[in-house]
Amino acid sequence: MKTGYKLARPDGWDFYTGNTINYRGDGQYPHTVKVPNANPKLGICSAGVGHASENPNDCFVGAKIPCSAYKIKFQPVCGDKTKWGWVRATVIEEITDLDTLFGWKYTETVNPINPLSLPEVVVPTTGDLELLAVWDSVWASVRDSVWDSVRDSVWDSVWDSVRDSVWDSVRDSVWDSVWDSVRDSVGGSVWDSVGGSVWDSVWDSVGGSVWDSVGGYIGSLFPNIKDWKYTEKLNITGYPFQSCVDLWRRGLVPSYDGKIWRLHSGVKAHVVWQGKLERVM
Repeated sequence: MKTGYKLARPDGWDFYTGNTINYRGDGQYPHTVKVPNANPKLGICSAGVGHASENPNDCFVGAKIPCSAYKIKFQPVCGDKTKWGWVRATVIEEITDLDTLFGWKYTETVNPINPLSLPEVVVPTTGDLELLAVWDSVWASVRDSVWDSVRDSVWDSVWDSVRDSVWDSVRDSVWDSVWDSVRDSVGGSVWDSVGGSVWDSVWDSVGGSVWDSVGGYIGSLFPNIKDWKYTEKLNITGYPFQSCVDLWRRGLVPSYDGKIWRLHSGVKAHVVWQGKLERVM
C-alpha cells in the first residue's frame, strides 16, 4: 500500500471530468473512492486509473489552481516510484493548509496582489525611487532572463498553474492600464504620429518591463527557493528581483519606454513619477 496526494477541483470533484469521482464526498473521513470502468492495462496518465503522487507538487500534471488536496492510501496498479495509478483508494483526509503542503504561497497565488487596486501612491518616496534604481540595474543586466530564471527555478509541474493564476488575475488591469497610461503620458498626437519601428520599439520595451515585473512578482511566491538560475552575475543576497516586488506591493508598477522610466499607480495606472535613473549596480 502507498500513501500519496491527489488534487481535485475546489468542490472536491476530479479535474478530468468534473463529475466522476468526488474526493471530498460527504466530508467524512476516511472513505473509499473507485475508478469507474477501471482498466489498469491503459497505464498511467489514462482514464483507466486514478492518479496520485508522492510529492504534492507533482500532482499539478492534469490539475490547476484553484484546487483542493487530499491524502489517499491505495494499492498501485501501474506507474513509477513517484507517480502511481490506482483503481480503488481510501481518502484519509482533506488538507486545507495548502501553503504548507506545497511549500509556496498558494493562498496568495489564488488571490494575487493587483498593485493597481491598492491605494494610489500620489508621490513616490525616496525609498521608492531607490528601489526603482535597483530594479533598473537588475533589469538591464538580466532582462532577457527574468522569466527564464523564475520558470526554470520553480517545479515544472507547478509553473503553468501558478503563472496562469496570477497572469489571468492581473493581465487586463496591469498590462492594459499601464499601456494606456504610457500613451496618454507621451501625448496622443505625438503617439499617433509615430509608427513602424518606433511604435514597435516602444511597445516591446514597455510591454517587456511590465511583463518582467509580473514574472518577478510570481517568483516571490516561492520563498523556499534559494538558488535562482541565471542571476549569478547580479551578486545580490536573497531574492534577486525583490526590488520590483517591493514596488509591486507598494502599489507601484514600473514601465520603461526605452528612454524613460515611469511609475504607475492607482486604478487608472496614473504616471506618478517619470524620469531617467543612474544605475546603482
